[in-house]
Amino acid sequence: MAKDKKMKNDKSQQVSTPPSGIRIIFREILRDKAALTAFCIVIAILLVCFVGSLFLNKAQVTEINIAESYYAWGENGHLLGTDEGGRDILQLLIMGGRNSIMIGISVTLISMVVGLIVGIFAGYYGGVIDAIIMRIVDFIQIMPSFPILIVLATVTPNYNAYTLVGMISLFGWTSSARYYRSFVLAQRGREYVMASKTSGSSDLQIMFREVLPNISSMIIIDLVLGIAGNIGVETGLSFIGYGLPITTPSLGTLIGYATDPVNVTTRPWLWLPAALLLLVISLSINYVGRALQKAGDARQREN
Repeated sequence: MAKDKKMKNDKSQQVSTPPSGIRIIFREILRDKAALTAFCIVIAILLVCFVGSLFLNKAQVTEINIAESYYAWGENGHLLGTDEGGRDILQLLIMGGRNSIMIGISVTLISMVVGLIVGIFAGYYGGVIDAIIMRIVDFIQIMPSFPILIVLATVTPNYNAYTLVGMISLFGWTSSARYYRSFVLAQRGREYVMASKTSGSSDLQIMFREVLPNISSMIIIDLVLGIAGNIGVETGLSFIGYGLPITTPSLGTLIGYATDPVNVTTRPWLWLPAALLLLVISLSINYVGRALQKAGDARQREN
């Protein structure tokens, strides 16, 4: 009898164990039909842009052919028409979408890693260290980042996609640092942190082995929403001519055709597909981010 009772208690303890963060995230996405649809749309866009670009040659896509300039939708075999140089808009859209998404992902990863490290140190130690770090973060955040990025793009020699990623990342990590700091401040007084200190674990072990897994759902949320925001930053810079070089397709350079009133009124195929793609990407990622936010809240309740 005692053995059976013990087995029942063990089973009840197993049943009451909170589900993992990944399981909660997928559960919330499956519950939210809009988020599930948005997730499928994001996956489809990624497949089209990244797999489709494997079958395209950049030199051929950007090759000038004046004889085929300004074909409208569907003319002469060009599904989305051509631009003033006879370049196929659909091919430019695929490569431009890939480039913009890659820059958004790269900037987000760099900003997230730097912000995560800074935020964990500031939140864990608190006191004077936290105050110094946060004042530096405040100073960077109040700087006019967009005009500074334009100046840097103008004066930087050998300007390319890598330098653009580095420049955007200079300002992108501060919001992540403040975001993670707030969660670490809430975690550092928990019992498991005190127990780790008592057992003789080092500060680095506690921060990255104990605290970090407990904010993993927040990291995923920041990663997803950060990608949408950084795609928008790259698109904005490329739209005004200070993003990717003119020879490199991006959503911003394609939307930049809308600066010409003639293109807006008579040649919508030049800029409208890129604008719609950017809108769909942003809305879809935000819907997924909303579901992730719910998942993070649900995990906090279940923990």
